Amino acid sequence: MEWRDQGVLLTVRRHGESSAIIEVFTTAHGRHAGVVRGGAGRRMSPILQPGAQLDLTWRARLEDHLGAFTVEPLASRAALMAGRLPLAGLNAITALLSFCLPERESHPLLYARSIALLDLLGDNDDWPLAYLHWEQALLEETGFGLDLTSCAATGSFDDLAYVSPRTGRAVSRQGAGEWADRLLPLPLCMLGQGTASAGELQEGLRTTGHFLETHLAPSLGNRPLPAARQRLIDLFRRHF
Repeated sequence: MEWRDQGVLLTVRRHGESSAIIEVFTTAHGRHAGVVRGGAGRRMSPILQPGAQLDLTWRARLEDHLGAFTVEPLASRAALMAGRLPLAGLNAITALLSFCLPERESHPLLYARSIALLDLLGDNDDWPLAYLHWEQALLEETGFGLDLTSCAATGSFDDLAYVSPRTGRAVSRQGAGEWADRLLPLPLCMLGQGTASAGELQEGLRTTGHFLETHLAPSLGNRPLPAARQRLIDLFRRHF
């Protein structure tokens, strides 16, 4: 069995004396693991850093085997390590992809969005909003997408301000009524309407975080969300 693809490196762990087991998110083969011979050595270690873009060839005797990777570097994102916030963003993205995605299942749209977001990190001040939209896309790809098209209570398309924590559907101010304090916030930036203030960004991440933690995580064996996400949220809160 053999295939060739491009992908972003998610995780690395030492295997034996000199090898490493890596996990990558690829265009056509989704989240995929394999051994890199010499991956823990002096030559390969600088290449095998989370976030690195790699050209990959995977080989195994049978399809369900772990297999081995041959890797060639395409792009390094090591420059992000110079800034705490971009580095925290990279760590949160790679950790969530590793945590949320099923093995060997292709997600080409999410892959494209993930690469675009990783390329944004550190380049401008717009990436925190792009990160929020990426979490929305992650929920969508994993079967827990939010329905923000109309009010769940009235059917109205106007003045949407809340999200039901149970169903993930939008709720208007009129439809919320006295239940407003039990609903999650729906800032306009989550609807794709304009930029986000610091407060709106934090409201949006509170909402996506609820569904990641109470809907998606339980479906994966009730494991806790990666700590890297909370570290990013804490840095956002201090930074903004």
